[in-house]
Amino acid sequence: MSDNPQETAEGLVDFGFRRVPREAKPRLVRSVFARVAERYDLMNDLMSLGIHRIWKRIFIARLRPRPGVRLLDLAGGSGDISFGWLAAGGGEVVLSDVNPHMIGVARRRARERGFGRGLSFVVSDAERLALPDASFDRVSIAFGLRNCTDKDAVLAEARRVLKPGGTFACLEFSRFQIAALAPLYDAWSFRVLPRLGAVVAHDAESYQYLAESIRTFPDQETLAAMMRKAGFGRVTYQNLSGGIVAIHEGVRL
Repeated sequence: MSDNPQETAEGLVDFGFRRVPREAKPRLVRSVFARVAERYDLMNDLMSLGIHRIWKRIFIARLRPRPGVRLLDLAGGSGDISFGWLAAGGGEVVLSDVNPHMIGVARRRARERGFGRGLSFVVSDAERLALPDASFDRVSIAFGLRNCTDKDAVLAEARRVLKPGGTFACLEFSRFQIAALAPLYDAWSFRVLPRLGAVVAHDAESYQYLAESIRTFPDQETLAAMMRKAGFGRVTYQNLSGGIVAIHEGVRL
């Protein structure tokens, strides 16, 4: 049986609340993001009531952007973290995503915002990065780890490409900590979001998956333990918005 806590003895892994063959999940996830790519930023605003922008600003500040500090933005999607890093004075950034549709959106947004120098794009699987060892000062992944099939492999790859002393940081939906508000949060996730997806993106199914994927993602302590197992030291996490999301950080010692 795999060490992946989300994989069964039969080789099935989570895809939202469904169990699918391990080899099928990457194709299913790529299909979801190919369908939502053009409306991804609008839907992020609707899904989070715009709060994702605040979460990302806090995350970027935690990355400590500085000139000469090189960032790998894993599952970089439409580019928010990469653009925020550059705007805050960070050094070179490589935006990597497995989905060429999302890379296309990021390239267009970069042109529209005047980001060119110091920004490059790579279509690459975060579980098998075609990048050299010890080549980055920071590795980030924001709202992408939960969509990866083998999360342990992603963590191992992040550590591999980090320089000794470099920092890995993950911004991801996590376990909500305010029990009294949990019914409201569930109603928003499972009743409202799919309907928004149907109206705005004409795709309720993808947004049903996105809501379900949040619930099947490891909680704060479990992810911290996975990072330690991958070889990261000084692992910490910070809850935001009552644990709706959390920022995890670890250092390659």
